[in-house]
Amino acid sequence: MPATSANPLMTGVATPSAGDVEAIARLGEARKKLKEQIRKVIVGQEHIVDDLLTSLFARGHCLMIGVPGLAKTLMVKTIAQAIDLGFNRIQFTPDLMPSDITGTEIIEEDQQSRVRQFRFVKGPVFANILLADEINRTPPKTQAAMLQAMQELQVTVGGRTYDLPRPFFVLATQNPIEQEGTYPLPEAQLDRFMFDIRIGYPKPHEELEIAKATTADTELHVNKVLTGPEIVALQQIVRRLPISDHVGMYAVNLARSSRPEDEIAPGFTKEFVNWGAGTRAVQYLVLGAKARAAIGGEYNVTCKHVRDVAPLVLRHRIMTNFHGEAEGMTPDKIVKELIQHVSEPRPEDYK
Repeated sequence: MPATSANPLMTGVATPSAGDVEAIARLGEARKKLKEQIRKVIVGQEHIVDDLLTSLFARGHCLMIGVPGLAKTLMVKTIAQAIDLGFNRIQFTPDLMPSDITGTEIIEEDQQSRVRQFRFVKGPVFANILLADEINRTPPKTQAAMLQAMQELQVTVGGRTYDLPRPFFVLATQNPIEQEGTYPLPEAQLDRFMFDIRIGYPKPHEELEIAKATTADTELHVNKVLTGPEIVALQQIVRRLPISDHVGMYAVNLARSSRPEDEIAPGFTKEFVNWGAGTRAVQYLVLGAKARAAIGGEYNVTCKHVRDVAPLVLRHRIMTNFHGEAEGMTPDKIVKELIQHVSEPRPEDYK
């Protein structure tokens, strides 16, 4: 791997140490091994696996939208097995209560002293990887308990606060074809998710391979590639990756161009968008670009890495207006137009 070169645009940041560069190279190799293990169980969907790993190493959470039967649960469970992490799944229903997620206190009596005392029984949220299945099928009170755990990495029960295990990664799913009787997540809560991942049907040859593999009498074994402590260490290294003002300003301009009231917003944004992406989107564009570079074994974060994660970060943070909906301008189409419209900044743009 070449040595870090002096870059006049790398202002206000430290270059990565030799240890960090070596660790990033190891992360790139670990990603290849992870995908090899996941490929034993999951056919195709490699870009989805990359998106999930990017979010995991960036210490973010994902919202995944796809029809039933596309192996969302199996994919997340397989990643947890390959990384040697604790995995839990919660099926959200209208009668689910916050304590069903976070845990509850029960009264126990000591057999010798006969003294009764409370004991906290941990809920399924105490896991490294949590699959929140159909999160929009549970009432707002339960959704809020889940999202509080995601944000604070803690739960409070009976006046006591309990830390969640590290790493902690939430993948929440939604079914796009059944919205009757659901509780759509408010925009402020959607903003807590780093990525919005859309999963589609596999290709014909992949579907044939799936049909053959899943109907045979075989048992697949997934080898462990990384451990929890190694993941936490790599998450810290990803955040230490330097980013130039050039790349940072590109992320800022992408987010600003999605806001209809901003002076640099293009005409289609002003015409079709009601609300654009906030500052958290800029943070996630930068973090996502860092993680995307790191899982590729690279330490030089570029504007291309920002473009790679831009649809995942922006699509659930852009709200089209009535005119946009009438013209068929979806958030995905807006993001595609923004990527084509926003050019990489010049040095004088951020001095």
